Amino acid sequence: MLWNTLLLAVRAIRRNLMRSFLTILGVVIGVAAVITMVTLGNGATRSVSDQIASMGSNLIMVVPGQRFGPGSGGAANFKNADAQAIRSQIPSAEWVAPMSSKSATAVYQANNWSTVIYGSNNDYFPAGNWELAAGRDFADNEERSGKAVCVIGETVREKLFGRQNPVGSQIRIKQFSCEVIGLLKSKGQSAMGHDQDDVVVMPLRTVQRRLAGSQDVNRLMVSVRDSAAIDAVKKQLSLLMRERRAIGENEDDDFRVMDTRQIAEALTSTTKILTLLLGAVAAVSLLVGGIGIMNIMLVSVTERTREIGIRLAIGALEREVLLQFLIEAVVLSSIGGVTGLVLAMVASIALSSLMGIPYLFDPGINLLAFLFSAAIGVLFGFFPARRAARLNPIDALRHE
Repeated sequence: MLWNTLLLAVRAIRRNLMRSFLTILGVVIGVAAVITMVTLGNGATRSVSDQIASMGSNLIMVVPGQRFGPGSGGAANFKNADAQAIRSQIPSAEWVAPMSSKSATAVYQANNWSTVIYGSNNDYFPAGNWELAAGRDFADNEERSGKAVCVIGETVREKLFGRQNPVGSQIRIKQFSCEVIGLLKSKGQSAMGHDQDDVVVMPLRTVQRRLAGSQDVNRLMVSVRDSAAIDAVKKQLSLLMRERRAIGENEDDDFRVMDTRQIAEALTSTTKILTLLLGAVAAVSLLVGGIGIMNIMLVSVTERTREIGIRLAIGALEREVLLQFLIEAVVLSSIGGVTGLVLAMVASIALSSLMGIPYLFDPGINLLAFLFSAAIGVLFGFFPARRAARLNPIDALRHE
């Protein structure tokens, strides 16, 4: 009986193809919108996590002041000795890179480019997950003497040298020349929208003497050997910095210790909230599609009143008539759900490529959206089906 009922439902749908298509359009759009929004949101979350991971593995940032970003809020900067103390007193710290940064214009022949100059040591490269595409890092004597050598990022190479190999060339930074000894592999844009490749790295002493004019260190990068030890190292860093900065027992820290996990959690939580919000907004269109199904099914019941009367008159049970119209509504919504799944997959792949984020197929949201579309058919198809089943056979046969 169920098979015959299904055939009758399909036959009724095929009888009015254009109307059936317009009926399921709302469901198609709803399913496609929900899946596409959630898929893009998941891809954006993964992209943020990957970009945070590219900043460095098991990385801890120590910055002066109580905010993470430009400026220290009046707190004193660090010194070279702070980095040396961390290296000698915290065994779990694998790489320790003191950093001093300044904005400056780099010039090569007729080309110039405003960029950020970072002063650090060789620990900066492994701590920040940097790899060399060409050339070398700093020699020990270059770090000690503050020699004018530098390693540049891909963006700086492109702006100053085009496709030319920059290694061995001389660029001018303010009033001094600097030899390019290395080229960094490209990392792309960071999760905060910063171009990670727009960088020039010099020995710390070079930046302090020739650009900053002081021995200050703006930031300390500490890479931990074991990710399980990050929390313990953060506590050790806090105690060590409080001691070195002579902070009293009842005084607040004038520095901040932050690991990349916290940055990742803060940013990914934002993208997840936006994903849920967009998915909820898109789900409203599914309800609109369900209302469209109910409206068309009511029209169908009115058009087929005489047919229903004949079926009831020759012995069809109310539950059989109810099942016929209910299955018709479910078939309509299911067809819309399947079509929406296909459309969402195509749209998600295309938009992911356009936005530069990974495409992540989520079977859970796809199955949930399809089941929800089928449930919409049951929910909004039940009232028209019950109305058809309760028709009086005599009155139905008299209907014109």
